[in-house]
Amino acid sequence: MDETYARLRAVGTATVSMQLLKRGLRRTSIAGVKPLCPDQGCVVGPAYTLRFLPLREDLSDPSVLGAPGYGPRVAIEECPPGAIMAVEARGISTTGTLGDILAARLAKRGVAAVVADGAVRDAVGMRATGLPVWSLGTAAPASITELSGGAVQGPIACGNVTIFPGDVLVCDADGVVVVPAGIAAEVAVDAVEQDRFERWVQARVEEGRATIGLYPPNPETKAEYEAWKASGSETP
Repeated sequence: MDETYARLRAVGTATVSMQLLKRGLRRTSIAGVKPLCPDQGCVVGPAYTLRFLPLREDLSDPSVLGAPGYGPRVAIEECPPGAIMAVEARGISTTGTLGDILAARLAKRGVAAVVADGAVRDAVGMRATGLPVWSLGTAAPASITELSGGAVQGPIACGNVTIFPGDVLVCDADGVVVVPAGIAAEVAVDAVEQDRFERWVQARVEEGRATIGLYPPNPETKAEYEAWKASGSETP
């Protein structure tokens, strides 16, 4: 999968989302999540899932934070290096799903990123950990003020998108796109070709060409592009 991840990382979410759309998958972009830091770049990895539940007071007393098997703490210690922790936080942006101490632990363990359809807390400290985070923003209160801890490594609904453990997440400045694991390799190959074509188109636009017939391409444009590819030129 390393080659697949590298290809997806090179093209980013916009190109990947178009490839998914061509395959009939429309609901793949996690709603509302933005990078915590503007320079996080593009991060790609398999999803490790954590689900929060609606608040139930007997499950959200502060003492639960140290209870054996408490899902959000289990996730911090079990999320594998290179994986992206995907968190279903029910779209609640007024409470933090994790803060700087937990983020530091994830970073230390080599976790690639966190994606949450909720907020995070301790924003300054979290940024200092270097852990890439995509979320709905920041909030001061702890998760147990509005959520109860749930299970790990099951299907989740994150930002109105279904994520299964092992699905591939592509995260960049535009947001996060979910690629079903079974088609990730083929999507990556086609996305690289799409990106190559679009860079060629961009160069033609910079030359002054109109977009009609160019993008999307008519038969003449397709032939021109194929001739350019056959020439072996490195410059679009």
